[in-house]
Amino acid sequence: MKPLVVLLVVFVLAVVAVQLITQQFDLSLAARIAMCAMLFFTAVGHFAFTKGMILMMPSVIPFKKELVYLTAVLEILLGIGLLIPDFTVYAAWALIAFFVLLLPANINAAIKHVDHEKGTYAGKGVSYLWFRVPLQLLFIGWTYFSSIKIWE
Repeated sequence: MKPLVVLLVVFVLAVVAVQLITQQFDLSLAARIAMCAMLFFTAVGHFAFTKGMILMMPSVIPFKKELVYLTAVLEILLGIGLLIPDFTVYAAWALIAFFVLLLPANINAAIKHVDHEKGTYAGKGVSYLWFRVPLQLLFIGWTYFSSIKIWE
């Protein structure tokens, strides 16, 4: 829920800021700024809640801690990439793939009742997926329409 709030609040602020600074109404740029901010926010979560993020992954995955840190760095780099015109489309496609690849970890976390912030198995469980899967689809659509569709 927190990433969604960050995304929406930053989007509204970015719409106003872009309008004031450029004198143009650029929803795509505001949407990319918001996605970048949301990715930075979630990347910080990877460092703050590493134990919980590790619990989200299936047991067969090796180097879990390193993977948590790597995904945080990827989120930061892809967020920045959305804001650099020459890299926007590439970053967007990579981010869409990233969101798709994260879904199994979220499903695994829901099945195991992982509370990633507390690092426990006392989370909401499968009901969490009723929010998480549509949220993941929103992130994918948001990225596509703000970063790829505008270039076609």
